[in-house]
Amino acid sequence: MTDQVKHHDFVEVDYTGKLTDGTIFDTTIEEVAKKNNFFSEKQKFGPIIICVGEQQILPGLDAGLVDKEIGHEFTITLTPENAFGKRDIKNLKIVPISTFKQHKMEPYPGLQIDVDGQMGTVMRLSGGRVTVNFNHPLAGKEIVYEVKVHRKITDTKEQIISFLNTALKVPLNNITVELQEGSAHITMPINFPEQLNDMIGKKLAELTGLKEVKIGKAV
Repeated sequence: MTDQVKHHDFVEVDYTGKLTDGTIFDTTIEEVAKKNNFFSEKQKFGPIIICVGEQQILPGLDAGLVDKEIGHEFTITLTPENAFGKRDIKNLKIVPISTFKQHKMEPYPGLQIDVDGQMGTVMRLSGGRVTVNFNHPLAGKEIVYEVKVHRKITDTKEQIISFLNTALKVPLNNITVELQEGSAHITMPINFPEQLNDMIGKKLAELTGLKEVKIGKAV
């Protein structure tokens, strides 16, 4: 019987995201990125390891992995509600052009701006007012993902390291894990707040089945 993906499994996946017209907007595969003219030397390509159910990828895609067969390719289609949301007229904001001038910016249609951590795109200018769209660029669109689950990760160290790399963006080679008698001690060069370390330690213990996970800063 073929092994299937279950909730809280750690799995290694490749995926490519498309619009229904075939336009590719996201991929983990370098060759696909190059062919579709959005390859960047700054972006890391290659299979990623995620913990299913922890929403380390788009929630709809994450949920769609459950019960899929390991080693197989498949397609997951997401409605706007399960992808990047519906277009909401409330996310169209009018911003005085003087606000842009204060920040030494010259607005024009297509300009992307960051307002208090929220990304928006300038739609049009009218007199002294600028209409900015704070909907996600793919809001309202049906999305199709082509996915392959390469393998299930069962090694506890690899599970821990991949989770910290995905959740906290800590480089893989900067994470040290020591396992002993059902417990894990993790050291990283970054000094996170103690409350965050405790929270992540409890989450990792829950996901890996360990009795205890402690996180500290490397000396």
